[in-house]
Amino acid sequence: MKCQRCEKSATFHITELTGGKPQELHLCEEHARQYLTESDSDQQAGNLAGALAQQLVGGTAEELARLDQQACPICGITFFEFRNQGRLGCPHDYVCFQKELDPLIMNIHGETTHVGKRPHRSSNGTDEQTQLIRLRREMKDAIQRENYERASQLRDQIRQIERAS
Repeated sequence: MKCQRCEKSATFHITELTGGKPQELHLCEEHARQYLTESDSDQQAGNLAGALAQQLVGGTAEELARLDQQACPICGITFFEFRNQGRLGCPHDYVCFQKELDPLIMNIHGETTHVGKRPHRSSNGTDEQTQLIRLRREMKDAIQRENYERASQLRDQIRQIERAS
C-alpha cells in the first residue's frame, strides 16, 4: 500500500475517530512523523496517539521492519499482525513482545501489572488453551503446505484435548 501523501510505501496505518466515524490514514515514515507531531501538539500529552508517536516514529524503518518480523514461538503471531489487528494471539505474546508492549500498556492503564479481580476458572486450563492455539496454527500451516495427513493428525489431537476439557 502506498502513502496517501506521496508515492512511498505506507508503513504506518493510523485510525482516528473523528465525529464518531473512523478515519484511516496510510502514511510513510516521514509523513507519519509529521502527522503525529502535528496531532501531538493539538492534543493532550498522555494519549494513545502520543505514545505510539513516541514509540513507533522514534525508530527507523529498518528497526520497525525487524520488529515486524518478530514472532511468538507459541502461536506464531508476528508483531506486524498485532499492529494491524490490534490483538495478540496468546498469553505468551505479552512475554514475547514485552519490550514493545510495556510502554503502551503503561500509557493506557497507568500500570503494567494487573491489579484487581480475576475470573476463578481462567487460571485452570491456560496450558491447554495455549496448546490448542499452537496445534491450530500448525494445522493451518500443514493445510497451506498441502500436508493433509499431518493436518488430520493435528485435528484429531485438537479434538482429543477439547473432549478432555
